[in-house]
Amino acid sequence: MTALSGWGRWPRHETEVLSPETPARAAAIQATADGVIARGNGRAYGDAAVGERITVSTRGLDRMRSFDPATGRLTAEGGVLLADVIAAFLPRGFFPPVVPGTKFVSLGGMIASDVHGKNHHRAGGFGDHVEEMLIALPGGDVVACSPERNADLFDATVGGMGLTGTILEATFRLMPVQTGWLRRRTIVADDLDDAIDALAASARSTYSVAWIDCLARGEALGRSLIYTAEHATEDDLDEADGTIAPFPDLPKRGFAVPFDAPGGMINRASVGAFNAVYYRRGAARAGPPELVGWDPFFFPLDSIGDWNRIYGSRGFLQHQCVIPAATAHAALGTILERISSGGRPSFLAVLKQLGPGRGPLSFPMEGFTLALDMPVTDDVEGLLGDVDRVVREAGGRIYLAKDARQSRETFEAGYPRLDAFRDVRRALDPDGRIASRLSRRLGL
Repeated sequence: MTALSGWGRWPRHETEVLSPETPARAAAIQATADGVIARGNGRAYGDAAVGERITVSTRGLDRMRSFDPATGRLTAEGGVLLADVIAAFLPRGFFPPVVPGTKFVSLGGMIASDVHGKNHHRAGGFGDHVEEMLIALPGGDVVACSPERNADLFDATVGGMGLTGTILEATFRLMPVQTGWLRRRTIVADDLDDAIDALAASARSTYSVAWIDCLARGEALGRSLIYTAEHATEDDLDEADGTIAPFPDLPKRGFAVPFDAPGGMINRASVGAFNAVYYRRGAARAGPPELVGWDPFFFPLDSIGDWNRIYGSRGFLQHQCVIPAATAHAALGTILERISSGGRPSFLAVLKQLGPGRGPLSFPMEGFTLALDMPVTDDVEGLLGDVDRVVREAGGRIYLAKDARQSRETFEAGYPRLDAFRDVRRALDPDGRIASRLSRRLGL
């Protein structure tokens, strides 16, 4: 048995871990196991990829099956990492249509979480770009599904947190790019209303995201740096500096946090000092677009190995909610006010604009999403419980891939298509053999 957790390192649960090396073996495990869930690279923050009794690691399913350079169509096994896809195809002029905040995620995990990126308002979630999947169902049968074939299964799997079966293989299309650079523009927002308005005004930008100073208060509540970006062309590189190589070297592993940081290191003083410096430096770069490489733009934290250890041995919680546009200004303002006035600051606070989601458990809805990171402490649940109430009253919901503690009340209020998902689950798995810690906690 192994004490397993998500990336937040809390909660931990004893589970048996099995590591099949082939899709056939993964399907065979699915046919006989009880209390089982698939797990990619363990980057879901909470307990979604921790099996009640058995956890099936898909990292051995790491083969890319086929690629058509004329269309960008890639078929790969579910355990292939996004990092490996980028390493293989970006030098050939292709990039994934949607990427989350880390490249160290599996393709199966990206589908199960229906991950969204800085371009969701334009491109939708990753599931919107998947053309076909092979899934090992609870009885061990392997079924192909697509938006046209076994469509109910397809939609329930996109964002379904692995609860319909193990994703063995997926087909999606990479998009052509001329370079591995982006033209990034920085916009300064003096407060939350300005930040929301700036994101809305940037809807035509391919990518947009806001970093928020979560400790700013008063008239500066929600002050932010908004980043918009477009994929740079070869002409953009020539105008900037004719010596720039079209595709930067692939990043090397940098510094890794060697031990758990002392408890209390993430506090108001340390976060406040970091935020002040980051805001000043970012504001100084506002103005004309500048060239940045793909890795620091999309995956800034990936340059620090084991960065989750900076929160200490007790781990941390990420709270990510989405609020409909109509109620976003008031609700997000209330949330930030409670965070800034409380004793538990968020080291990271990120705001993005989202479009509609796809599957019944897909997180996105048209509105704005706020992500907050907080160390696990004795009193953090009370603070986040207050935040949950604000989210519910505003008609929002919480991202299951980041969740480790929301109540059933909050969950059921946020996902109006939940009954449709449960109907698919009951038809596929009437005995409830697929079971993660998240599914048992939330009654899925």
